Amino acid sequence: MFVKINHYKYLLLLFLIFSFCKQNIRAYQLTNNSFFDQTYNHKKDSALASKYNFLIKEYKNQKYYKTLKEALRTYSAIKKTNNYKYTYLFSLLIADVYDKTRNHKQSLHYYKESFFLLENQSINEISPTIIESIDDETPKVILRIGSSFQKLGLKDSAIFYYKKLENFHLINDNILKYKAASYSNLSGIYEQDSIYDKALNYAIKAIDIHKSRNNRVNLANSLNNLGNIYLSQSNYSKAKKTYLEGIELIQNDNSQNAVRFKANLYYNLAWAMRKLKDYKAYDFQELSYEIEDSQREKETRRIIAEVTARHEENLKQQKIELIKHEVQLEETQQAKTSILFAALSLLVLVISGVIIYNYKLRQKNLRLKLSETNLLQQQNLEKVKSESQIKILNATIDGKETERKLIAEILHDNVSALLSSANMHLTATKKQFIGETPQEIEKTQAIISEASQKVRDLSHNLVSSILLKFGLEYAIKDVVKKYSNSQLKLDVSAHNIGRYNQEFEIKIFNVIQELINNILKHSKAQYAQIDLKEEKNQLTVLVKDDGVGFSTSSPSFSDGIGLNQVEARIHIMNGKLTITSKENIGASIHIIVPIVKKEKDFKLTSVS
Repeated sequence: MFVKINHYKYLLLLFLIFSFCKQNIRAYQLTNNSFFDQTYNHKKDSALASKYNFLIKEYKNQKYYKTLKEALRTYSAIKKTNNYKYTYLFSLLIADVYDKTRNHKQSLHYYKESFFLLENQSINEISPTIIESIDDETPKVILRIGSSFQKLGLKDSAIFYYKKLENFHLINDNILKYKAASYSNLSGIYEQDSIYDKALNYAIKAIDIHKSRNNRVNLANSLNNLGNIYLSQSNYSKAKKTYLEGIELIQNDNSQNAVRFKANLYYNLAWAMRKLKDYKAYDFQELSYEIEDSQREKETRRIIAEVTARHEENLKQQKIELIKHEVQLEETQQAKTSILFAALSLLVLVISGVIIYNYKLRQKNLRLKLSETNLLQQQNLEKVKSESQIKILNATIDGKETERKLIAEILHDNVSALLSSANMHLTATKKQFIGETPQEIEKTQAIISEASQKVRDLSHNLVSSILLKFGLEYAIKDVVKKYSNSQLKLDVSAHNIGRYNQEFEIKIFNVIQELINNILKHSKAQYAQIDLKEEKNQLTVLVKDDGVGFSTSSPSFSDGIGLNQVEARIHIMNGKLTITSKENIGASIHIIVPIVKKEKDFKLTSVS
């Protein structure tokens, strides 16, 4: 009985020691968590200014995820202080990032926070390197609040703030810029509501300001808005004239905004000319599509870079958290061990040893589980990143293929038919003349024939007519025949190749054509072979050459846009792509994809 009582006492003593350790560890953790707050209070405005300027550069470089994360962290810290000027600056930056990422509800919230600070707080003079004056900031924030309301579809609230800016009495160059933007937005709202007199009035006000400021890019955009109003009023001649005037202003300007405005101007010009039955409209529409394709490609690269940055940031954060956790566990273990050795006597040494051993074992198992969990998370993130990139690339390719096919069908079914009809009418007219036919009719008929040939050639370039009429085998043989020359001999062999689903044939044709283009551009080969074979409901494609080859482990290989698009396409088609190549010994690309058969009621579309 005496032994049992002593044993219980030692256990009670051990429990009290553990409780004491737990309280001290918790206090230590709380002290660490408040470290940022304690150190932040000692930072000077110069450090905040430096951080703000750094985040502005990151924002301008479109690193929105990193900018938002750091800006929110800093904003939360300084909001607890009386530093109103930097609270304002960081809230405005956060609002701008949310606006750029199309989270307009959040951007409106932070723009209102910024406006409240401007209206109700005593903000001291801010360094000219950050902003010029508070008087310039107020109209800027008013404009962005109105813009956020408009993007959320709350027109009345947007008009209220735009009118508030219109009645702003202080005038300088910056304020004129903000007023011009509000006038353009008001014009757009009134045009949507078919209040054309007000829409015209505000559009002209915006144009006058841009002319006075000699801002050609924004003037071109305002002329586009004015042309849209004329277009809505069915005044197509005025609309056409206005769009041409806007295009002329920025014809040679390749800045980001100018390129975007040019694409809109060309598209709207094509629409106005189509209404005027001026079929040169299709040239302008094609030019608009080319500009938009270039912009989409830039945006795709930006999105991929943003996803990669987020992934890397998450991995770094996980490593930091894991290291912090391991350090805390180690420090906790050391603290407990020290207290136990100081408090316990030789009589409880065996019990303490057993407890410490069990504790170490549990911590080791916990670390192993944490390591396993983090490894799984990392693998999942890699998979998400890869799937996102493939989906983005595949969506871009699908969009281009669909657009090219649609344009080819329009050219063949509509434009070519109209030109043929016009040619028949001229032929009938010629027969009505007795004697010599007027020279103008002969010239007109020659022009129409030339236009028909160009339309036919363009539709063939957009979608292969041989592919649509006769199938994949004959289309590839036609390409090989076109590209073979004295410098490069191309051969093709086909086994058991039939007709398949048209979309499937187009995708495989485009993949093979991309691989042939790579051979022509980069391989310096003298001979290349394309093998097609259908076997067990699968299509096998082998493309190989005797060129200079490449290293599949080099960074330039993974950065190639063409091969990335091919890999994305094959992945989406549930196929398998294998690339075998070494420098100076040629390359071999092997593709296996499940076949999509042609549907029974499928009607073949041909382009002649």
